Amino acid sequence: MRFTDAFAKLPPATLQAISPNSVLGRLRFIILYTGGRLFLNIFLPVRKPENIKGKIWLYVVSKNNYESLHFLQNKLPDSVFVAGQNKEIGIYNQKVNRLSTRFKFLYYYKFLPLNWGLYRLKGKRALRFFDLIYVATGYYELSIRYLQKYKPAAIIFANDHNTDPRALLLAANKLNIPTVYIQHASVSTSFPPLQFSLSLLEGQDALDKYQQCGPVTGEVKLIGMPKADKYLTQKNLSTTIRRVGIAANIIDEIQPIKALLEALFQALPDIIFTLRPHPGDKRNFNFVKEFGANIRFSDGKKEQAFDFLKQQDALIAADSSIHLEATMLNILCFYYRFNTTEFIPDYYGYAQNGLVEEVKDANQLINLLRKYQNHRPLVYERARYYNAVLGTEYEGRSHELATTYILEHLNKLKTV
Repeated sequence: MRFTDAFAKLPPATLQAISPNSVLGRLRFIILYTGGRLFLNIFLPVRKPENIKGKIWLYVVSKNNYESLHFLQNKLPDSVFVAGQNKEIGIYNQKVNRLSTRFKFLYYYKFLPLNWGLYRLKGKRALRFFDLIYVATGYYELSIRYLQKYKPAAIIFANDHNTDPRALLLAANKLNIPTVYIQHASVSTSFPPLQFSLSLLEGQDALDKYQQCGPVTGEVKLIGMPKADKYLTQKNLSTTIRRVGIAANIIDEIQPIKALLEALFQALPDIIFTLRPHPGDKRNFNFVKEFGANIRFSDGKKEQAFDFLKQQDALIAADSSIHLEATMLNILCFYYRFNTTEFIPDYYGYAQNGLVEEVKDANQLINLLRKYQNHRPLVYERARYYNAVLGTEYEGRSHELATTYILEHLNKLKTV
């Protein structure tokens, strides 16, 4: 994804946090990464309290990943959570086994040839993101090393596009280790092709998009959203709007968020608005305290998305999967962009497919909130294109489907 148009069009502030905009900034990042990660990791202890050899690995790269796969830990007795040595898993940091990256520096002789090869393939973007190529160097070789050492029975992923899970996937495919992908968030046509032995997707939307990303290999099943199962019986059937959530993503700009809060605070004092930044957003949102009692804050690092959504009647967000999660709980959603950059509008196609109502400015949003304030419509059926089991006997039982398909798949491979 690092060389796609979508990535290149990220807001400058967001891109700066991933890959500094200046060459000197990227060189500084490489120096700090080399000292703080590559060489420091040689001496740091690696947390591995469980025996991971021969087990089913639940490989995670974030708090959201962990929550998406947690249901499998009890369903698959031989499963263990695994993450890279420095991966930030939030409140679950102490609950995952770590794979050391202390030998990663051994493979950096490949960096310059790799950069040159990508330049010939991708052009100037390979030069722009040479720091990201530097970070990615060695992950594949390291993955081969650990897979040969620990010989996992299978690897289950909730992320199919970040650097280290992608490297682990390619290494597992080379060594004929079964791989399973459980979709944990909405996808776009900028994602890499599906290359797992079994892919468990939420619905037809995901499959349609992945088919545009390239050839789909392995089995594909549509199972809905396992992490939503226990919440689907708690749909919000209220006909009024009294509480509105505002979900901010890391690509959203602070100033437009503040401006919208100011407008909502002034125009709709009888509605409680709660801002919830993405769990991975490290920016300062203390400005929320400047407003009155009807503007509140939810810490995404501590409160799960569905627990936040249960308290809302409507949701305002831009390009975020939380729209889908909210709609499944019958929460009215408004697509409102918080940035002025060229980033692809309606990235997930929610507005185009009728999942959400698109609004262009604060005045239109305020008018719609007033319109629906005492006449909130039912909306959860809009999510059927995205969640294959809504309205079927398996609604709320996606985790059962996932477990069944995984066990069937692994048992079938044993007999081959």
